[in-house]
Amino acid sequence: MRAVTRLADVSKNTVASLLRSVGSACRQYQDEVLRNLPCKRVQCDEVWAYCYAKEKNVPEEKRGQLGYGDVWTWTALCADAKLIASWHVGQRDAADAQVFTHDLAGRLANRVQLTTDGHRVYLEAIEDAFGSEVDYAMLIKLYGGSEEADRRYSPAECTGAEKRPVSGHPQDNHISTSYVERQNLSMRMGMRRFTRLTNAFSKKLENLEFAVSLHFMHYNFARIHQSLRMTPAMKAGVTDHVWEIEEIAKLADSK
Repeated sequence: MRAVTRLADVSKNTVASLLRSVGSACRQYQDEVLRNLPCKRVQCDEVWAYCYAKEKNVPEEKRGQLGYGDVWTWTALCADAKLIASWHVGQRDAADAQVFTHDLAGRLANRVQLTTDGHRVYLEAIEDAFGSEVDYAMLIKLYGGSEEADRRYSPAECTGAEKRPVSGHPQDNHISTSYVERQNLSMRMGMRRFTRLTNAFSKKLENLEFAVSLHFMHYNFARIHQSLRMTPAMKAGVTDHVWEIEEIAKLADSK
């Protein structure tokens, strides 16, 4: 945001106001148009970030409140169109899993094969949201620990993965979270406030939500996917053209 203020010669408050206006409009627009999606394979994951302060530095009177400390963004990606069909910013608990999975279920036109990681809150949430109308499996990754990994800032080495069918008849060769995990990198590269070991974190939860909505608007509608040669929204039949930045910004006028 400071870089934008220098380039555009405007105040930081002006940039924050624009983020709120356009981010809110992007969230509303995608909520309306990302419906009846023709997805067949969906992958889900959660991405960590933090607001206000890191969890260990949150004041005692604010501990446990959403928007202070750890914040998780739940994402659902169509493996064929690479479209972000649904997302939810909240905590990594059963209540937010319910909100996320019910929102996802309401956006799909067909029965899908769904893959998540081994986070146990998905089990009840997906059963409640989809019932028996889903082919669901978990991909549980196994990690090995070492003293060296504990001392440096890096994930533990993945030593294997277990495919665990949960309901329906998921096809073994499509039990994967590779695409949605790659999307995690796109989020961290595209939104400074998701970069690890940074001081560019969101100070307010609503600003994080607006930034996520704006990012996914650009990703879904304006950014040509390298392997698809079109945007994910075009591949999914949601739009018929590549959106320009000006077109996204004008959403705030029609809100």
